[in-house]
Amino acid sequence: MSQMTLGVMALYLNGNRIEERAFFSRLLSEAKKMDIDAYVFTPEDVNGAGTRIYAHVYDTKRSVWTRSWREFPDVVFDRCRYQNTPRFKKLREFRAKYGNLLYMNRPLANKWAIHQLLWKDEAIRKSLPVTAAYREQELAKFTRTHPVVFVKPINGTGGRGVICIKRLGKDMYSLRGRDKSRRILPTRRTSLSGVQAALRRLGLTNGCLMQQGIDLTLPSGRVHDYRLLMQKNGDGAWEASGCAGRIGAARSVTSNLHGGGKAVRVQRLLRVTFPDAKRAAEVESEVHSLGMRVVKRLESHFKEMCELALDVAVDRNGRAWLLEVNPKPAREVFRMIGERETYRKAIVRPLEYALYLYQSSKKKQKEEEA
Repeated sequence: MSQMTLGVMALYLNGNRIEERAFFSRLLSEAKKMDIDAYVFTPEDVNGAGTRIYAHVYDTKRSVWTRSWREFPDVVFDRCRYQNTPRFKKLREFRAKYGNLLYMNRPLANKWAIHQLLWKDEAIRKSLPVTAAYREQELAKFTRTHPVVFVKPINGTGGRGVICIKRLGKDMYSLRGRDKSRRILPTRRTSLSGVQAALRRLGLTNGCLMQQGIDLTLPSGRVHDYRLLMQKNGDGAWEASGCAGRIGAARSVTSNLHGGGKAVRVQRLLRVTFPDAKRAAEVESEVHSLGMRVVKRLESHFKEMCELALDVAVDRNGRAWLLEVNPKPAREVFRMIGERETYRKAIVRPLEYALYLYQSSKKKQKEEEA
């Protein structure tokens, strides 16, 4: 069988700068070892005739990036994040124009749409915090039902713009979190109208969610959660590639690593809340089971999928809660905790799945021609 060509599709950020270059260099290095011809491109790199791509190619011997004209790939690995920008519009136009290409995955919807989809599944619903679109006039009612409430952007990432509101008493609340630049905000006490005014100043009104808060505080006072990476393997089946714990920075309401959090091994973090080894193992198993239920439900709706990262909380009773779904997961968390093989597997698995898709497509094509 001829060598497979893999095109990793990204978006330019500022100017012609591509995000995730460190990951892409590692991905393309592993692809070369597997005899996969891989390159990175954006929808803007297609020539005017729509026949060739001015690709970003990684030279593994010299560890440098170069550019060259390439043919369209056999398989496309879409690493574009969902966003409301002109460049994301070009991604949609590319996929509509070149719908005949073999895609490994596709952009998912925003957090609110994903929540609504998962809420329809009774087996998953019990693991979802109550969530609603943010309405200023409904905040008081929501905080009466849920003493701790998080407000977050529908399309936010990395803990940006996440605010924690805690009801202290009659018309008295504490407010803390991060602004849209990820800066930690000092904790303040204020009235409901003060909370609403603060959210307006921070630009956290339109396009935001209100979500039931889950107590994730450790004895140290810091918050924590778990990052579960679900990926398809070389047989086209879902597997949990790895799971890691995350502990937030001091005074942070989120555990995001980009916001100063730190990564720890999952077993070590679970034993903080569940000292009994057997109980900790049961909880870890439940986290994995939740992950499998979620990816299969999303795949039944969105179809083209190859990997997802799930941010999962575990309360003191051992109940697993799905906080967020990340369709373009990073995998550095496994390198940070010293799980080198898990880190390598997390990079290689999309390549193995790409080969599976390519070979399955070729086999189907031969059967149709016979």
